Amino acid sequence: MPIATTNPATGQVLKSYDAMSDEQVDAAIERADLAFQQLRGTTIAQRGRWLVAAADRLEAERDETARLMTTEMGKTYAAAKAEVTKCATACRFYAAHAPEMLADEPADAEAVTARRAFVRYQPIGPVLAVMPWNFPLWQVMRFAAPALMAGNTGLLKHASNVPQTALYLEDLFRRAGFGEGAFSTLLVGSEAVDRILSDPRVRAATLTGSERAGRSIAQIAGRELKKTVLELGGSDPFVVMPSADLDRAAEVATTARCQNNGQSCIAAKRFIVHTDVFDAFAERFAANMAALRVGDPMDERTDVGPLASAGGRDEVHAQVQDAVDHGATVLCGGELPAGEGWFYPPTVVTDLTPQMRMWSEEVFGPVAGLYRVSSYDEAIEVANGTSFGLGSNAWTTDPAEQERFATDLDAGNVFINGMTTSYPELPFGGVKNSGYGRELSAIGMREFCNTKTVWVGEGAASAGAGAHAE
Repeated sequence: MPIATTNPATGQVLKSYDAMSDEQVDAAIERADLAFQQLRGTTIAQRGRWLVAAADRLEAERDETARLMTTEMGKTYAAAKAEVTKCATACRFYAAHAPEMLADEPADAEAVTARRAFVRYQPIGPVLAVMPWNFPLWQVMRFAAPALMAGNTGLLKHASNVPQTALYLEDLFRRAGFGEGAFSTLLVGSEAVDRILSDPRVRAATLTGSERAGRSIAQIAGRELKKTVLELGGSDPFVVMPSADLDRAAEVATTARCQNNGQSCIAAKRFIVHTDVFDAFAERFAANMAALRVGDPMDERTDVGPLASAGGRDEVHAQVQDAVDHGATVLCGGELPAGEGWFYPPTVVTDLTPQMRMWSEEVFGPVAGLYRVSSYDEAIEVANGTSFGLGSNAWTTDPAEQERFATDLDAGNVFINGMTTSYPELPFGGVKNSGYGRELSAIGMREFCNTKTVWVGEGAASAGAGAHAE
C-alpha cells in the first residue's frame, strides 16, 4: 500500500511519501534508545510539564489538525475536532495522575520478613506502536501519553493512508519538549515490522488493527520474548430489553453505529432486540438511520462522511449483498451511491442467519444488523456468539438484568444504558479474538512498565519507598 494522503471524499491523491530505508529506520531506533536513557532519568513532574505543553499545542492547533485528519481519512470535521480535544484531555489527565499511578506501592514487610518491601514501576524502553487510520490521533495518543509519562520512548508505524497525521504527532511531542527521538514516526510498510520488532533495542509493541495483523505481531514478539498489547476490533452487541427507553435506545443506537462513519472498533454492530419491542425499536432505528445526512465531511451539516478507502467500501457492500442473497431484508440503505468518493449510506439489515457473513464478521462501515430474540438467555447467547469480545451495550431499566449483563456479557467493556466509548480514567481492551492487554487508566500505563519487587532487609538506610526518578 503506498504511503500517501488520498482524500476519501474525492479519491484524489494529495501527497505521497517514499518509505524510509533500513538505514533510516535503524537511525530512528538508535535515537529512541538514546532518548530513553535520558528520559528515564527525568522526573515525573518534568514529563508532566511536557505533556501539558503537548495538550496546549493540540488545543491551539485543533482546527488545522482536525482538517488534516478529515482530509486523510474522511471523518466529519466536527468529529475530528472532538478527537483533537479528547487527545488534549488525555495528556492533561496523565500529567496530573501519573505521580500517583507510578508511585511506589508499599507491601506488608513483616509478612515477607523484610525491613521494607514495595513495588516500583519503571519504564522498559522503546515501544513500537502499530496503529490504524480510523482514529489517527486518538489511537496513538492513548498509547503515547501514558508511555511517555512512564519514561518510555515511542516508535510509531502508523497506517499508510495517514502519513501527515503521523508526522504531526512526532513534531508535536518534539515541540512540547520531549526532545529528539522520544517519539518517532517511521514511514514504512507493514513488511518492515518484523525487522523493527526483532531489534533488541525495541522492548515491546502495541497494536490496534486486524486479527491477522495481531497474530503476526504476537508471533514475532513471542519469538523475541517481548511484551505486547493487542486491540483487534470487535463486533459489538447492542442488546435492547422490554424495559428499555426505546426512543433513547434508538437514538443512541444510531450514533453508536455511525460514529466515525461506522468505522470504529467499538461501534455497536449487532443490535439484539427482544421480540416484545423488536418492531417498535426497528421502526425507530431505521427511521433515524435513514434520516442521517451523507456528504462532504467538511460540511457541518453532514452526519456521515465517506469510508476511508475504496476497498473498505467494496467490502462493506459485499457483506450486505451476501446477506441479501441469503434472504436478509434491508430496512434502509444498502445501495452504492453514484458519484466520486467512497460514500456508503447508513443501512439496517434484518432477518439475519448464521449462513450470512454479517452474522459473524465485523462490518466496518455504517451498517447495522438486527437480531430478534425471545429471552434474556437467548440475547446473551447471540451477544456472546462471535469470536470477538471488545465492547458491548445493554439497555434495560431492570436492576437485576443490569447486574446480570455486567457479568454475563463476554467483553472487555460493558456499557449499560449508554454508548461504548473510551475514557482515560477507565481501562480499555478486549477478550477472545479482540486481543489482550489494556490501554488507558493506571492499568494501561503499567503495561509497559517493569513491575519491580524491592525487598530490603535489616541494616538498610532509613529512606522510605517512593523517592525515585521515574
